[in-house]
Amino acid sequence: MSKSRARVFDRHALDDLGVLTAVVTAGSFARAGEALSLTQSAVSRAVARLEARVGVRLFRRTARSISLTDDGQHFYESVAPHLAAIEDATIKAGSSSTRIRGRLRVNVDAGIGQFVLTPRLQPFLDQHPDLAVEIAVRDRMGDLVREGFDVSIRFGAPQASALKARVLRRTRVITCAAPAYVARHGAPHRPLDIEKHRCVLMRNAATGSHFAWKFLRRKETVPVSVSGQLMVNELGPLLAACLAGQGIAQMLELYVREPLADGRLVQLLPDWAEETFPLYAYHHSARLMPAKVRAFLDFVVALTRE
Repeated sequence: MSKSRARVFDRHALDDLGVLTAVVTAGSFARAGEALSLTQSAVSRAVARLEARVGVRLFRRTARSISLTDDGQHFYESVAPHLAAIEDATIKAGSSSTRIRGRLRVNVDAGIGQFVLTPRLQPFLDQHPDLAVEIAVRDRMGDLVREGFDVSIRFGAPQASALKARVLRRTRVITCAAPAYVARHGAPHRPLDIEKHRCVLMRNAATGSHFAWKFLRRKETVPVSVSGQLMVNELGPLLAACLAGQGIAQMLELYVREPLADGRLVQLLPDWAEETFPLYAYHHSARLMPAKVRAFLDFVVALTRE
């Protein structure tokens, strides 16, 4: 009798956990119901049963939105990798051609999305025809669990998080300009010469001012006070302005390899280009990583190290 009850409990509990995942991913009970072919009331009952079992409230509910409570987020972070592993095991039990399938949601910054990942994604999609990839550009990584993301690819030092952070590569900061700009204004010969030039600046959202410039060579660091009439807040306009000859800019090498290679940009002060930034991948538990996430990370590692 007890074994029968345990089996019934386990089956219903697993179903309710699946409903929880659908609600977190969809962002509402109604959309989760549509995805699962359930009524909104059935979704609500499943969540209520799960809340009763775990003894905590999982969602904050208002007339306009829902969000995970702190307890709900901790619980979801604990169970999500296990659910993904169950999904992965089910897929692996089928034919090898359908092992990697479903939807993969990727959180990136604008530069990675526009210049690195999206233009080179087609071979990965061709290799896994049963997989749908969603690329979402965000200024900040945010909460991957609450927003239903599988993985994030971002530059900069890793943030304190329960997520796993994997360094993909380090890329140099390159100072560059269009040949037309250099022809009109000349090229700087030392870092402090930059202060006499017109620069295209990148806005720092944290300070409201532009990012500071500095030049590194071995153990020597030279900060430079830069100025210019144009400041932008994304890489696309920064690169476009630099290509148009509007001034000198600093960008990550990963973003400007092609215009440097084909001569649309020239590197300035190459001996002072030892400052680097790390590129990280963020994901859930490495031990229980779904096959689709593992395949995507392998692809990104190869892509960024070309």
